[in-house]
Amino acid sequence: MKTNISLLLLFISMVFSACSSAQDIKEPWTNKQLMQPATLAKILNDSSAQITLIYSIGPAGLIKNSIDIGEGKNKQNIEKFRKELSKLAKDADVAIYCGCCPFKDCPNIRPAFNLLNEMKFTNHKLLNLSKNLKVNWIDKDYPMSE
Repeated sequence: MKTNISLLLLFISMVFSACSSAQDIKEPWTNKQLMQPATLAKILNDSSAQITLIYSIGPAGLIKNSIDIGEGKNKQNIEKFRKELSKLAKDADVAIYCGCCPFKDCPNIRPAFNLLNEMKFTNHKLLNLSKNLKVNWIDKDYPMSE
């Protein structure tokens, strides 16, 4: 009986340890690098605004003026993205988005954002679609590609 209780306590301890470790994972972006959807929508609707290059790195749909790279979880798409980025100045205004699911579950944004960091871009943002493209963009009537 004592052995069973000891094993149970050990198991519970391991589960709590794993959960706390998972919460310590640091994202490759900072809060300052999160672009609010309303900010990008305003830029897209203002013909005099500074151009932001927008890259879609997911399957969710194309925002107006965005360039479709394909899902960031696929290595060939990350290489395609690397090739596109190599044509740009390191201080170019770049925004990426996926929108397939909440950030915590998204397999596409981290590889793409890590690439921007690795290539030493200095003005790159992640569109803050914390839920998904439909909820955070489409339902607000923000501009989509035709």
